This record gives sequence, C-alpha cells and structure tokens, in this order.
Amino acid sequence: MTGSARSDWQRDLVRELTDSPPSENGAPHTPEPQPQLPVPRQPRDPRTLPAPTPESRPTVDPRLAVALGRPQHGDSAARRAGAGVRRLTASAGREVAEQTRYAQELQRPVTTGRVVAVTSIRGGVGKSTVSALLGRTFNHYRQDPVLTLEADAALGTLPVRMGAESVRWSAGDLARILSPAMQLTDVTGYLVPVADGGWLLPAGQGRVGAPLNVATYRTVTLALRRYFAVTVVDCETLPGEVARTAMDTAHARVVVAPMTAEGVHGTRQVLDWLARLPHSALDSTVVALSAATPDATLDTKAAAAHLREPGVTVVHLPYDRHLAQGGPIHTAKLARDTRDAAVRLAAEVLGRAVRVR
Repeated sequence: MTGSARSDWQRDLVRELTDSPPSENGAPHTPEPQPQLPVPRQPRDPRTLPAPTPESRPTVDPRLAVALGRPQHGDSAARRAGAGVRRLTASAGREVAEQTRYAQELQRPVTTGRVVAVTSIRGGVGKSTVSALLGRTFNHYRQDPVLTLEADAALGTLPVRMGAESVRWSAGDLARILSPAMQLTDVTGYLVPVADGGWLLPAGQGRVGAPLNVATYRTVTLALRRYFAVTVVDCETLPGEVARTAMDTAHARVVVAPMTAEGVHGTRQVLDWLARLPHSALDSTVVALSAATPDATLDTKAAAAHLREPGVTVVHLPYDRHLAQGGPIHTAKLARDTRDAAVRLAAEVLGRAVRVR
C-alpha cells in the first residue's frame, strides 16, 4: 500500500470516528470543546418498572402475641347448657327452615363479582370484626373464591381478625402490578390465604405510611371483581373519602352501629345521606347493631326501630366474649347467637347485592 493510499485511508477513518477532517500532518483534528447541554431524561412509566418484593411482617408483635392468652368461648358454660335446653323446647322445625333459607341465599349463583362495603361513623365499634365475620361466613357457604379486602387508611385490625400471621403485599403494591393478562392463580400469589378458605388483601403492613387513596381503591376493586364472586371491603370510617367512594360504588353496604345513643343517632344520619344518593343506595344497605359490652343499657328494640325508619333492615349482633377478647376469630368459639346473626347478616346483604344490576 502506497503512502498516499495509507494517508487517504487514515484520513477517511479519522473522519468517520471524529466527524471532522484531520490536520495537514495527518493527525486527527481536535475540535474546540463545546458546552454540553443537558439532555432531558424521559421519565419511565412506573407501571413498567419491576415491583420490589416487600418484606413479610407479622400482624402481631411476637412479644404481644403471648398476652392474648387462650381464646375463650363466646358464651359461658352455663349459658351454653341453658341454650341447649331451650333448643329442645323451641320449635325445631322453624329454626331449621330459617337456617335453610339463609343457606340458600348465601349459595345463590353470582354471575359477576359483587362488592360489599362495610363502614361505620367512628372507629372501635366493630367494623373490622363485622367484615371478618362476613368474609368467614361467605367462605364457609360458597364454593367460588371470596376476597376480604382492607381499605382502611388507619392501622386496621382486619388481618389479625382474619387469623393472618404475617402480611407482605398490600393493596397499593398490587395496584401497581395488576394487568388484564393475570389469571386467578397469578393474583392469589400476592394475597394472604385464610385458614378456613378465601383470601385476604391488607391495606398495609401494620405500620404508619402513605394512606390508601381513592385511585388505588378503584384500581384494585375494579380489577379483582372478575376473579372473586364476593369481595367484602373493610372501609375506613365515614366521612373519609375512600369510605364515601366505597359506599357509593358497592353493590351492597353494611353500616355498623354501636349500641349507644350517640352511635345510633350518628348512624341514622348516615342512612339519611345514603337515601339522598342518586341510585337509591339505601335499598341495598343493612345495619349491624353491635353490642360491645354486656352492660349496655340502651333498649335494643327501640334502637333498632329508630334505625329501621328510613326503610333498612337491622341485624342485632349481641355481645360475644370471644369477639371482645380481640385477636383472631375462631368460628367454633363464637356464641351460637353470634353465629346465627352473622349468617343472617351475610344472607341479607348478599341478597341485596345480587339484585343490583
């Protein structure tokens, strides 16, 4: 290769690499440094980012779990013996007919997923307890998948009441990875299996953090409805934004009323608000009148009558020692009256949810 050819080859190579001609002596020409303008970075869609796997956290601190003690029965031994005698003298046929009717109501076919929202006017009145009772009752009677979803921005107790030992994925975590291509087996991998059947999706990991917002709630409930026949939503208390959204969009509603004068009065105001919603939400609402103490002095019949005036059904949940103890709910430990009330409440609310188009 001649010197001229080599020079041309080098010149062409330098031009390709530097996009500038070489100097006269064949050396690459070094351009004057130019100020570099910042290149704007395009933000990545967070939905395309891999979701980090959260740590699994216990629902109850192990140091506190030992303080729960052994679960006690909802009724005392004397009361259980007396109830057995009363059942022998009562109309057994009427009781069997009623139980059969409720069982049939709970087992009726559901063509599209039904959402049942549970809320109250304030915390500490048994909202999560009622949600857990409903979830367990639907799990017991139905053969299709049932989900109990926590939508409480506060540090809720639903995972504990449902018997979950630990939680990992929350509603907010799942909202970021849900896609129409997911199958039921894919979704349940992010849920907590309940001991006696069904699934649980907690709102968080039992610590203070970002509250569940309306957008997350809508994303999760709309996506999961196609996988589960019944979804029980343990909402935040009214008038929270998520609670109002859940009550407005659910197929049926349960308002938990504490059996106190101020509790009944506040619940009646909620019922009046539901009556003003444009799609007759009151027609698909049931009130659970819950007794938190055996020493309640409010007249149960008078309180129920006051709540029935707008046209809703009221189901009385009696005081239960097992529920008052806190911790996981063991169905076998519930008082008989509590189990009967839970079955009736679930049948009443599902009947209304199925009738909604």
